[in-house]
Amino acid sequence: MGGITVEDFTKSRVYQEIFGEGEARGEARGEAKVTLRLLNRRCGPLDAVTTARIQALPLDELEALAEALLDFTGPADLSNWLVQHG
Repeated sequence: MGGITVEDFTKSRVYQEIFGEGEARGEARGEAKVTLRLLNRRCGPLDAVTTARIQALPLDELEALAEALLDFTGPADLSNWLVQHG
């Protein structure tokens, strides 16, 4: 049969949108997990609201937070960062 090949399908716009977004979401979840672990070490245990807020950040903001937390000295720095970034 002269149907669509797997290669044709994986190059389609629909496939790229579905699986490209899935990869980005997976990457963001991984970034959030690591960032939260580091924040817990730097700032102490985070409450559920703060944790949910961080998990909801887009990937670029998570990356910025992960970098910024290296300069944090406590929970006030995290609170200030979250106020400044949304």
